[in-house]
Amino acid sequence: MTRDNATGTTTASSSSRAQSSDADERTPLIASGMAPSHTDKHVIAAGVGSDVESPHHHQHDHDDTIASSSRVEEADFVTLAEQQDLARGLKQRHISLIAIAGAIGTGLFLGLGGSIQTGGPLGALLGYVTVGAIVCCVQFALGEVTALLPVTGSFVRHAEFLVDPALGFAVGWNLVYGNFLSIPTEISAICVLFNFWTDVSPSVWIVVFIGLTFAVGMCFVGVYGEVEFWFAMLKIVFIVFLILLGLVIDLGGVPGTPRMGFRYWKLPGPFVEYIASGSWGQFLGYWAVMSNAVFSFAGVESIAMAAAETRNPRIAIPKACKRVFARVSVFYVLAVLVVGMLVPSNDSRLDDESGTAAQSPFVIAASAAGLHGVPSLVNAIVITSAWSAQNQALLSGTRVLYSLALKQQAPKIFLRTTSWGVPYMCVIAQTAFMFLAFMSLSEGALAVFWWLVDLTACGVLISWISILTNHWRLMLAMKKQGIAMSRLPWHNRWTEWATPAALTLCFLILFTAGFANFTRGNWSAAGFVSSYLDIPLVLTAYVLWKLIKHTKIHDLAAIPLEEALERAARDPGYEEKLPRWRQIVGILWD
Repeated sequence: MTRDNATGTTTASSSSRAQSSDADERTPLIASGMAPSHTDKHVIAAGVGSDVESPHHHQHDHDDTIASSSRVEEADFVTLAEQQDLARGLKQRHISLIAIAGAIGTGLFLGLGGSIQTGGPLGALLGYVTVGAIVCCVQFALGEVTALLPVTGSFVRHAEFLVDPALGFAVGWNLVYGNFLSIPTEISAICVLFNFWTDVSPSVWIVVFIGLTFAVGMCFVGVYGEVEFWFAMLKIVFIVFLILLGLVIDLGGVPGTPRMGFRYWKLPGPFVEYIASGSWGQFLGYWAVMSNAVFSFAGVESIAMAAAETRNPRIAIPKACKRVFARVSVFYVLAVLVVGMLVPSNDSRLDDESGTAAQSPFVIAASAAGLHGVPSLVNAIVITSAWSAQNQALLSGTRVLYSLALKQQAPKIFLRTTSWGVPYMCVIAQTAFMFLAFMSLSEGALAVFWWLVDLTACGVLISWISILTNHWRLMLAMKKQGIAMSRLPWHNRWTEWATPAALTLCFLILFTAGFANFTRGNWSAAGFVSSYLDIPLVLTAYVLWKLIKHTKIHDLAAIPLEEALERAARDPGYEEKLPRWRQIVGILWD
């Protein structure tokens, strides 16, 4: 059963802030992001104190409903449509592992070999440490703003509230576009992985995984949460296994395999010269790793995309932000360190043109040690990881598209949801883009994979820049209005200097990601486009929306922070008390 919510939103006018305080008092649950009870939903749906037949039965004929909904939507708090049409099916443990599941995918298993080859073991390690530090800043900035404004669409809606509605429009559509492309990226990688086993046409695997991803996307969000939870647990166990296996191989723990230690850090060396020679060439090798590292970490920012579908979001999301970056960073840093000890940077099997999963450094190391069963195990887990990353991209892309439709920045048809709260038209639209994976049939699948890696990395950086800009604007606005940072639902003092520092680094990486195209003899039209296409697209979308809607950058003094803080104070969240055994088991994700 489906319903059309196209008439379930109202246009936010410039006079909506002047509505009477009565409208505010009638919708405290909506604005605070707290899930109302069954009875509360009846009251909210009607806009007055009378009951209606069902929380899904819309009545928008009441002026009071229009007034309160308009006021709430302009302030970018949780809207009437979100409360009625989406379901809070995601729990703390789901949120904690969804970002891990999304971030640990083909970038870790297929991308590390290319990073070692480009930057050397130490250059790759430093590249991932640098991007890991940026991810830390991004996660904490996102957590602080989301704790104040737990809305569907996350930083897209935050940009509209704290910076400029045109920025929210531009970043939102960029995110939709990025997530729509990331799934074909993962499917292309899956085709590569299956080539390791069989010569069956990649088109078979493309169709199979499109069908699986669509099925999960159409399920109740709680089902999605469970799928991602167990896949993330599988990934974590497997990564720990690979890291330990790598250490055992490196230390000579496998019979017939000599101890290697840091042999490959000495010869061929810790760095690889890239384009130039000497120290400058070694630095460029380290810097060239950045785009690959950004792609590898892509997904951690999606942790708050479904805030309006999360139980107790003011507690759950900041807690997850605080823990996820550390786990993902540790996994990647340890994995890069171990791979750099196991495989030399000049190993021909790391060549990006190999076309099969045999170029995975984990497979190379296991094969060299005579562990013939491990390569197939690695291949199987990586395939599940890639599919899990697809599911994460589907959730992120569809929820952003839904949030854009809420703000009348996307066609109203995308507001249609199923009776169990899934924006099914958004899911169908993203599924259509999955068929871009068939591009991998006309060229080498791995070549398409790396082209899309660059394209996706650019979009990820723009998303991180938006998150950091939102947080920076929030801090500036609070200072301008004389509001203490301690009043935020969740705040860490070090973010006050870390956010601008990370923002600067993100801009540097964004504008220098395709620097190789500007060096002698290395020009590539495809490389230039994939490295920089997102920048003019976002700028064009921003300028067009400003011209069409005549939007302005918000005056810092006029951002309604007091209202937001008051709403947050009314619903600070709660720490769920769990039995002792649940606390012990929960260490794995909490």
